[in-house]
Parts: sequence; structure tokens; C-alpha cells
Amino acid sequence: MTLHTPPEDSVTKAQSTADAGPVRKHTALFIGLACVALGLLAAGIVPRLGARAAQVEQVAAQRELIVSTIGPTRAPATQDLLLPGSVMSWADASIYARTSGYVQHWHADIGAHVKAGQTLAQIDTPELDAQLQQARADEATAQANYRFASSTAKRWQTMLKTQSVAEQDAQAKTSDAAAKLATLQAAQANVARLQELVSYQKVIAPFDGVITARNVQVGALVTAGGTPGLATMPGELFHIAQTDRLRVYVDVPQDDAGLVAPGTAVWLTTQQYPGRHFEASVARSSNVIDPVSRTLRVEVDMDNHDGALMPGAYAQVHLALTTASPALELPVSALLFRPDGVTVAVVDAHDKVQLRKVTIGRDFGTYVEIATGLVASDRVIDNPGDAIASGQSVRVAATAAPGGKA
Repeated sequence: MTLHTPPEDSVTKAQSTADAGPVRKHTALFIGLACVALGLLAAGIVPRLGARAAQVEQVAAQRELIVSTIGPTRAPATQDLLLPGSVMSWADASIYARTSGYVQHWHADIGAHVKAGQTLAQIDTPELDAQLQQARADEATAQANYRFASSTAKRWQTMLKTQSVAEQDAQAKTSDAAAKLATLQAAQANVARLQELVSYQKVIAPFDGVITARNVQVGALVTAGGTPGLATMPGELFHIAQTDRLRVYVDVPQDDAGLVAPGTAVWLTTQQYPGRHFEASVARSSNVIDPVSRTLRVEVDMDNHDGALMPGAYAQVHLALTTASPALELPVSALLFRPDGVTVAVVDAHDKVQLRKVTIGRDFGTYVEIATGLVASDRVIDNPGDAIASGQSVRVAATAAPGGKA
């Protein structure tokens, strides 16, 4: 019996086929494990990479300063300058006796409204009356002496024409008449003086006003004259103030002095009349800057016929100052105060910071006028940090309305 032996190649192929099965299984398993490992690795690394990228982006964004800008606007032409002022009466006078005597009666008390020429008090002057009577008698004597001397001089001049008397004697009579005339004129002047003093028995008001003080009683002895200027005002009988018009003096700072002129609109406000405006006007100024306070003294006049304001009161004076060429204005929050002066931070076309030195003009409180160093098209950083520097890159987050006003 003959056995059939398969060829060697067939045996080899069969063996290879049998060995390839486990190899394929191991390869597939390896690939699967590799895929799982790669999946797990991707699941852990990818979020980390994303977080890292986000962190890098956030750091870059934080390094770039985010700012908001505002645009400067034209400052108002009219500015309300508020200054303190003291209300004073239009006229104020202390009234003294011009003749000595005893107070017979007084007619006006404190708070009384009087008219010009109204009698305030009556002074009894018996000694002055006696002096006036004596002066009138002296005047009558002088008048009689002058008449006699004058008629005598005329007769002697007539006789001189006929050579009846000497020329020297006629001239003597004429000179005597002239002397008697001078004596008469002196007597008449004395009578007029005493009559004027007697007229001062009536103490009268010099102008329309209100009696603010009465320092006299019936029977009190008063003397002519007084000593004005002293605190006690010795000899003062009455004090009168004219209150239908008032004066208010204010001191305008030197920077605004050039904008104040007669006719400038003014109004007053007081605490006792909230919400009420008292119209007034600038009457005049001293035209001189006080070297101590660097201010200009300005007088403001107002009508006070209703008597609402009283002299001596405190008032707030509002001056409407107008400038012909107002500059730009910015809020004070945009200013940087550096050692070399006031500056502002401006963003240029390349989003770079430029620090500009500016000059401040008028002050409006929360806003200031920028006299120099700024143009209307500039983008000014609002609320810049103290560490901001020129050339720094910034990102503009928002741009406010021109001027930043609501």
C-alpha cells in the first residue's frame, strides 16, 4: 500500500495559515488598545489644550488696556459765576444836631419810614434865640448909622461942587459911610448865621428812608456836631438808611474780571427766599485789581421797592459772564495731574495713547474749559489710570457721547 505524502509547500502554507490566525488577533487587539489609549489621551489633552489657549488669549487681552473715550464739545458761551455778597443800603447817614439845646420833642422812632425834609425832632435853644435878637438889634443900629453916614456923605459931595467945604473933609465923610456900610453887612451876616442855626432847631431827614436808630429822649441836652467814625457814634441823634434801592459789593476773581462790565446781567438769591431770583445789574467797578486778594471790586445795584431784602443781609450773587469765543470742555474725570502740569490721554488712529499737556480755562464745576492743547476730533480717555503712559496700546471698549454728558 502506497501512502500519499502532501507536497512540502502545501504543508508550509497550511502551517502558515494556522499561525496567521493568532497573529491577526494579537494585531487587532493591539490596534484596539492603541485606539482606546489615543481616545483617552485625546479626551484628557484636548480640553487642556483648549483651556491653555483660552488662558493665553485671556492673558493677552488683559495685557491690552481697555478704555472708554469721550469727545470734547464746545463750552457754553455764558457762565454763571457765583460769588458771596453783602447787601448794603443805597444811602446811609448818621444825623447829628447842628445847634446846642434841649430836645423838645422827637417825631420818628426806629423803623419809621420818613420822607426827605420831614422833621425828626425839635430842639429848644433859648440862648440861641437871645443871640439872634441881639444880632437883629445890632443890625438895626448898623442900618441907622449907615443911613446917616450915607446922607451926610451925599450932602458933603454936593457942597464940594460949590467949593463950600474942603475936598479932604468930603472924602472923610464918604469913607465913613463906606465903613458904616461894612459894619451893616457884618451885622446882616451875623443875623443870617444865627437864623441858619435857629433853623437847625428842627432835625430833618436828608432823604427818604427808614430810621434804623434813635438815640435821643425828650429833655436830653444835645450839642452841635459829633464825632463820626467812632464805634459808639457819640452825639448821634438818629440813623437813617435808604432801602428802596440796594447796593451789593462783590469781589470778582482776576481771571473773570475782564468779562464784567456795566450792564452785565446779575441776579441774587438768599436762603430766606428759596427759588426766588432778585434781578440786578452791574453799575460800576473799581477798574483796579486788589494786589492782596487779586480781585476786582464790583458794585451791583438792585431795586428793592417791595422791601424784601434788608441791608446787612448775606446774598449769593450770580453773574452771567459771556465770552465771545468759548473753547472746548471736558469732564474733570478726564484730567491727569502730573508734575509737569495738567494732561489728558488721547487715543490716536493706531489705538496708541498720547499724553497731551493742556491749559485749563473756565471752571464749570464737574466740567472745565480746555483753553489749549485739544481739538474737537480727539478721542479722550475718560477716567485714565495714573500708570497710563504715552505709546501704550489700548482697546477702545466704548465711546461716550460728545462731552460725555447725559
